Amino acid sequence: MGTRDHRTPVLIIGGGLTGLATAFFLARQGVRATLVERHPTESIMPKARAFNPRTVEILRGHGLADEVRARRSYLADFPEMIGADTLAGQERFRVDFADHYRAPVELSPVAWAAIDQDELERLLRARAIAAGADIRFDTEMISLDSRTDGVEVVVRESAGTEYRIGADYLVAADGHRAGIRAGLGIGTDQALPPALGAYIIFAADLTEAMRGRRFILAYLDKPTPNTTLVPVGPNRWTISFGYAPGERPSDYTEERCTELTRQAIGLSDVDITLLPPVPGRPEKVAHTSATGGGVIAHRFRDGRVFLIGDAAHTVPPSGAYGASTGIADAHNLAWKLTAVLAGHGAPALLDTYDAERRPVALATLAHTLDVMRARGTGTVEDNAALDDLTMIFGYRYTSAAVHTEHPGGITSDPRTATGEPGLRAPHVWLARNGTRFSTTELCAGVWTLLTGPEDDWDAEVKSAPVAIDAYRVGTDLADPDGTFLASFGLTGTGATLIRPDGFVAWRSAARPAEPVLHQAMRGLLGH
Repeated sequence: MGTRDHRTPVLIIGGGLTGLATAFFLARQGVRATLVERHPTESIMPKARAFNPRTVEILRGHGLADEVRARRSYLADFPEMIGADTLAGQERFRVDFADHYRAPVELSPVAWAAIDQDELERLLRARAIAAGADIRFDTEMISLDSRTDGVEVVVRESAGTEYRIGADYLVAADGHRAGIRAGLGIGTDQALPPALGAYIIFAADLTEAMRGRRFILAYLDKPTPNTTLVPVGPNRWTISFGYAPGERPSDYTEERCTELTRQAIGLSDVDITLLPPVPGRPEKVAHTSATGGGVIAHRFRDGRVFLIGDAAHTVPPSGAYGASTGIADAHNLAWKLTAVLAGHGAPALLDTYDAERRPVALATLAHTLDVMRARGTGTVEDNAALDDLTMIFGYRYTSAAVHTEHPGGITSDPRTATGEPGLRAPHVWLARNGTRFSTTELCAGVWTLLTGPEDDWDAEVKSAPVAIDAYRVGTDLADPDGTFLASFGLTGTGATLIRPDGFVAWRSAARPAEPVLHQAMRGLLGH
């Protein structure tokens, strides 16, 4: 060791979705992080198949909208979700996925994105590298020394070469197995028992059982409740079964999995051909040792180390919240690390990552458990009663990085939001030179001050402790629908300060007599 030793401001362990998102968000803000991933390539399985509108807003704000759209999933044309005894049998519910989850136009300028997780990972990796991130796949962390002044790890390349990497901060994005979390002695709260299971990919013509339906996901009661069937291509499917008590991977032979699949389909004579989940390998039955969702770490920070994504929390796959929650973690942490490394933010700012994201993870877990119950045993009415929009758009941050006006619950109905600090900045259409754009597009790694048209905040903006993009709505930017002031809870002389992650940090409903912005920002930045 020694000839390849390396120094980086931020070291990311794990090259899955959240690790790559963190590298990309940091690089976009000028921080050249180093990412280490033990596998030689990105994921080869689709995993998540759709991303909620808040996640799409984040990706769009960082210039990825066109590429996400271009990599549209095969499942984009499959709008339904069903619950049934078997695929050929009686349905418990059928939900139009697009209608159920579509955000009202007054809440967001975007809809769900149908892109497979493996495609999004490849996109994020390429864009992170183009922005300056140092991505090192086929390289495994073998030891970690976390100190008060930084971290040092030893990594090993697949060829056997070992070297050290020193960093100011480490982001643990090493997935649900969470080796770093365990090594730091961080415990977890577990809402569900471990959910072990087997899954296969198979080829079959299921035209008879499909009966013309086009579903993105089917929850089946046979052979066991919560069996899930997902199309992955023309006449290609993946199906997963949970282990019964006492079962082991060896109990799931190819012959048994084939028979279980026929039970789930509800046709005893359908031809089924098992396909290897990992190309080039002979095994045709895969197994998951994930907790199944329901694990929240006791803390998301340990000194210079931050837990993110599945290393910090796992939730049931119901509702497609897992991947989107991880991206929101990355979005929250990246701007805070950037501020501290640049000297604008005090180290105390980093404490707000745990203070903000852990309560959201707990609320997300509670919501996904409700979704899982509604889909696993519920009816059309049970699924229609789920308020996904509040969980997607209405979660609230309460921390020192927010100038809280009055305490509130962890969520607030976004349909009645009025720009309260701690909540996502409301979507309002603005315009410049005839071009319309949403307020959600303005904040991509920058502080933004939006003010009413009747007063000038320029002097305060110039004296702020960090650069701010400032706009007078009604002068610099047009308010074509006339909704800006009411949506943000302002008068014509007021101002709202939006953080780089798109959340309202502070507002003054009307212009105060004395300058207030500089001192408010110093508090928000941890000073």
